[in-house]
Amino acid sequence: MKARVVVTLKKSVLDPQGVAVQHALSHLGFPEVQDVRLGKLIELDLSESDPARARERLKAMCDKLLANTVIEEYRIESVGDGA
Repeated sequence: MKARVVVTLKKSVLDPQGVAVQHALSHLGFPEVQDVRLGKLIELDLSESDPARARERLKAMCDKLLANTVIEEYRIESVGDGA
């Protein structure tokens, strides 16, 4: 079973990398970009076959290791064989 987790900084946390990218894009001729938030994409291949159990395990993985829940939030985008 394949799964995808997206981890980003919480909205209340300053994203200095995002600010740098936004400024660089503006200087490169893309002034329409008003805000950039960077994050990380984590793709996992799980041996779990039950989607509900897989989601439960993914949440535990995120809470324990994949995301710093003090400053980051995460979302599990897909769980299933076709992910």
